[in-house]
Amino acid sequence: MYKLTLIFHDLPSAPDLVARWSQEFVPLAEQMPGLVRVMVSHADGGPAGPVDIRLIHDLIFESREALLAAMQSPEGVAAGQGLVHLTKNTPGAVTMLFAEHMEDDPHPAAA
Repeated sequence: MYKLTLIFHDLPSAPDLVARWSQEFVPLAEQMPGLVRVMVSHADGGPAGPVDIRLIHDLIFESREALLAAMQSPEGVAAGQGLVHLTKNTPGAVTMLFAEHMEDDPHPAAA
């Protein structure tokens, strides 16, 4: 599995970023071909206290190739344009990264 992770930073200059993300970007991103899973995490701090991260949005695909093809599709281009529009007035609002994604059940059921 392979994922595109978007990390939305908590910026005073963008108080409505999460609301706009859910209204403007999510509907476009969820149309990307080959998307197999979506995970969203709303950050509320860390062991040392507050963090500058507000939201983590993971879009998971079967492979890196599937992710790249999705990003180049008309739906992926529309989602990218939506993200640019969403963040155009807030530089540094979003960090994007690609990552290999693995999952495991730490407590497998007994056979």
